[in-house]
Amino acid sequence: MVDQLIEWDKKLLLFLNGFHVSWLDPIVLFATETFVWLPLYLFLLYILIRTYKKDVWIPLIGITLVIVLADQITSGFMKPYFARLRPSQEPTLKGLVHLVDGYLGGLYGFASSHAANTMGTATFFTLLLRSTKPWIVWLFLWAVLLTYTRIYLGVHYPGDITVGWLIGAGCGWTGFRVAKALLAWNEKRRASSTV
Repeated sequence: MVDQLIEWDKKLLLFLNGFHVSWLDPIVLFATETFVWLPLYLFLLYILIRTYKKDVWIPLIGITLVIVLADQITSGFMKPYFARLRPSQEPTLKGLVHLVDGYLGGLYGFASSHAANTMGTATFFTLLLRSTKPWIVWLFLWAVLLTYTRIYLGVHYPGDITVGWLIGAGCGWTGFRVAKALLAWNEKRRASSTV
């Protein structure tokens, strides 16, 4: 059964990776870089500051927990444990996978930390802010498009991405629950100090 899933994963990768055009290659390679999204991260920080003011430290603890958990689970544990070669590093796929400018990524790719981090971020911010900022759900589109770049570049299988999304969603929910608990504790502490 596992062998069949791996085979389907390879076939889906080759299908999705096949949608490429030369003018898009440098754009996708650029878009996959973390620093490119710094303005988005600063904007999200600005929203947290405006929303939570002096209590901004609480959601910052939550999102930090999300990123640390997502990154450690995928890069710190799963990649070395499962040791599944990235498509770009897989000898049986050499010449079949479209690569851009020789970019190969690291040796192992299961599960995708890009997918976990972006989905974790989208989940956390959506759960935290959707009641006052319904447009925040657009972060999920960002997460999906950004992680597709990893398939486009041939450095992740769709299965790597899917598992990364699931881990990210779980980490995002966990960070949200911790932030909500801290916000409730802080509110209770503040109320008791004014009595």
